[in-house]
Parts: sequence; structure tokens; C-alpha cells
Amino acid sequence: MTGLRSRPGCEGSRTEHFGRPGEAIPGKAGGLLTGRKGFFMTTISPSLLAADFSRLDRELQRITDGGAEWLHLDVMDGVFVPNISFGIPVVKSIRKCSPLHFDLHLMIQDPMPYLKPFADAGADTISFHPECGCDAEAVIDAIHALGKRAGVAICPSTPAESLQPLLHKLELVMAMSVEPGFGGQKFMDCCLPKLRWLREAAPSLDLSVDGGINAETGRLCREAGANVLVAGSYVFGAEDAAAAIRSLR
Repeated sequence: MTGLRSRPGCEGSRTEHFGRPGEAIPGKAGGLLTGRKGFFMTTISPSLLAADFSRLDRELQRITDGGAEWLHLDVMDGVFVPNISFGIPVVKSIRKCSPLHFDLHLMIQDPMPYLKPFADAGADTISFHPECGCDAEAVIDAIHALGKRAGVAICPSTPAESLQPLLHKLELVMAMSVEPGFGGQKFMDCCLPKLRWLREAAPSLDLSVDGGINAETGRLCREAGANVLVAGSYVFGAEDAAAAIRSLR
């Protein structure tokens, strides 16, 4: 299956067609922590981009002590998205001082050449955008060959149903609730029907949401089926990170 391309904007997903419902089972590395149908414990993945980079070791300790399980790492190339963030040296450096599950989000035009370097640097889950035009199945297979969990992230305008042929190969799907590449955007609720469809189609999949997450939007996403919440400034910008994390569960 080759990559998908989408237009900017929020088209949402159709909800009238569902896959087979089933029992939730534990994921390979956190996320789905229960076998009870319809109940999922929430994993919090604070986004490193919102941290104070002048004191990353203390910032990472603060969210770890506050109860976060994952760390979300947004990698931007200036091509697939207009901005540039950080790369392999930063991931490798913070791996030395953080026990968190590294949730890598590749917002880049050509993910394949960078999979092994980021895996070697310490990524645990590697997600990419099929909208970049890559061979999505080949990228997923390459991630698995490196012993890592494979994820796909989709932009607001990409229908969830377009992922149907890939779901059986994935450990995670991330529904973007903002346009990728910029922080501080308003939450787009078109991700909610996508989450509902995905939870029905793939009951044991980790479902993540990235963009504009706070206590209220986090609740909406959990109710729609998300079990991984990516939050940037809401956690790192909080005076009490532990309280912010608790409010997301």
C-alpha cells in the first residue's frame, strides 16, 4: 500500500461503517492495560517540544515524578511540515536520563532512511505519516524489523477508514487534532468520530490524540476511544505537572 495524501482542513471520518467489535487486550508496551471490554487505562505522553530545553533533565524528571508513562518526540524536517524541531542527537542524549517510553512522531517527507538511526537512539514506538507518499507497509515492516512498535499518524483531513488495510500491522494510530507542525492550535473535534471508528475497527490498538489536549478535550477523546493523550504546554507549562497529568486520566 502506498502513502495517502490529504488536503489541509478537517473533514472527519464516516462512522456508519465499522469493523468487528472485540475485547480490549494489553498492548505490547503499555497503553491498553486491561482486558475488560470498553475500559482502557489512559497513558499520558507529554510532548517534549513544550519543555524548557535549557533544563531538559529537570523537565523530564518532573513529568516522570508526576506520573507520565511516555514521552512524545515530534521530529519535523521543514519539508513535510514547515517547521524544524530536533533530531537524532537530542533523542540519544535524553535516552540516557529518561526511563520513559519514547513515543516518536516523524513529521518528515521520507521516513525510511531515519528509522534505524532513531531506533538506535532509543525510540520505542515510531509513528509516521502515510500522507507523505511513502510505501506505508514497507515502512511498518522496517520498523518491526528493528524490534520497535509501529504507528501511523493521520492529519485532520485524512479519513480513518483509509487505514483499514494497515490496522492489522500496527500497534498505534495517532489522530491529529490540529494540523501537524505548529504548537498552540485549537483542538479540532473532527478527530472524535475517527477515534470511535478506529476503536470499533481495532479494539486492541493503542489510539493516540495529539493537539490541543487539556482536561476537557482529553475527556472527549477518552470517551471516543483514545487511550494515549499527547499533551504539550498543558503539562510542561503547568506549575504542578503531576496535577495536570492526573486531570487527563
